[in-house]
Amino acid sequence: MKKRKIALVTGVAGFVGSWLAEELLDHGYTVYGSALANEPLDNIAQIKREVRLAQLDITNPTQCNRVLKRINPDYLFHLAAFSSVGQSFQHERATYKINFDGTLNMLEAASGLSRLKKFLFTSSADCYGSFQPVNKTLREEQPLNPISPYAISKVAAEHACRLYSRQGRIPVVISRSFNHAGPRQNENFVIPSFSLQIAAIEAGKQKPVMQVGGLTARRDICDVRDIVRGYRLMATKGKAGEIYQLCSGKTLSIEQILAHLLAQAEVRIEVQTDKSRIRKNDIPILRGSNRKAVQELGFQSRYKINRTLKDTLDYFREKSARLS
Repeated sequence: MKKRKIALVTGVAGFVGSWLAEELLDHGYTVYGSALANEPLDNIAQIKREVRLAQLDITNPTQCNRVLKRINPDYLFHLAAFSSVGQSFQHERATYKINFDGTLNMLEAASGLSRLKKFLFTSSADCYGSFQPVNKTLREEQPLNPISPYAISKVAAEHACRLYSRQGRIPVVISRSFNHAGPRQNENFVIPSFSLQIAAIEAGKQKPVMQVGGLTARRDICDVRDIVRGYRLMATKGKAGEIYQLCSGKTLSIEQILAHLLAQAEVRIEVQTDKSRIRKNDIPILRGSNRKAVQELGFQSRYKINRTLKDTLDYFREKSARLS
């Protein structure tokens, strides 16, 4: 009988981590997942019996060494992070500690593993920051110019990952993922924020008025279920030391996303701009080329944006109904 591959997903109880755990289970992996003490596990409620949970604070190097040595995975997917660009300005030191120090702790702990085939680090298209011309299609070789604490922390962590890979200590692959959305995403992000408000209005819990921030930014958005498939393909097919962009190659404005969601609403809704929601240092357009991921990994976007938006809105409708 063929031995099952062991995968460890840090941040398994998060939005993307929970979907990645499902993807790996569906493809025959034994899945371990790390979570913080007292972290809500709602996102993995449906697979909790299948995922082997380990308590882990990635900012604690002793814990990292102990947990990784015990699990000794074939594949390590490092997703645990401070993930909000907007909130990173208010929590700058925490962002650096979690995203850089935490990644360095994981790299150091993983360098002693006997059977590790791949360490996947999830970076971000936000690392590109400010660039000219603003509407260019970005490729992996685009110079990095981060303009937020979140992006700075990811750039620094990328450099640490590539150093470990160049030294031959760990076979690391880096995903520069562009925006992704879907059910279970935290309402601090734009699509869940819109969906949560629509669901609350439909349920009579909020007046028929939506609060929004800036609507002009354009983003390259994938479904989270496509992104986690990309992570699995990166782990098995990606070349150590390489960076892959996971994206659709197309953009939508936040205003277009809002219009799609409002078209699905069951009631008429007024839209108001809340200036406190507008980011001062926002990147106007983020669009990537997925050519490398398509050619080397077989990556593709299977979910259309309308499906992603509908599923996200339905998720918040169901959540609102449960909390009634």
